[in-house]
Amino acid sequence: MAEIDTAMSSEPPVAEIDTAISSEPLDTGAIIGRAGTIETGGIGVFVGTVRATPSAGGRANATVTHLDYEAHPTLAEQRLRELAGEAAEKWGLQRVVAVHRTGRCEVGEPTVVLACSAPHRAEALDACRWLIDEIKRDVPIWKKEHYSHGSAWI
Repeated sequence: MAEIDTAMSSEPPVAEIDTAISSEPLDTGAIIGRAGTIETGGIGVFVGTVRATPSAGGRANATVTHLDYEAHPTLAEQRLRELAGEAAEKWGLQRVVAVHRTGRCEVGEPTVVLACSAPHRAEALDACRWLIDEIKRDVPIWKKEHYSHGSAWI
């Protein structure tokens, strides 16, 4: 009878990282669908959308008509990938899918979709929350809000 090797590897499995900066509308379902594996117990998801209410720093009492996102594509993609890798390592994720939109985005349209899969929901949700906060803080993507009378970079 052959002996079975039961030694455990001390190295955690490497997560799959799937990131993009896209000028095309985002297909939320397709992006989330790329996150799961047969070992996934939970997928944490964040979908950011354009709201009609101005951001902090926008015009008070104005209504947003649309947004324009600009990015330094190479640097933004690189930093997005690095942050996704950090999240995967910190929370033991299986896959991280992170896609951010550039160009004109209408009210209600998704602008960023994140999906983090893990064996358990808590890690997936915690990683997703951390990742969106870091993306907003550290990825070179800029947002311009447009109103019926003017616009402002946020």
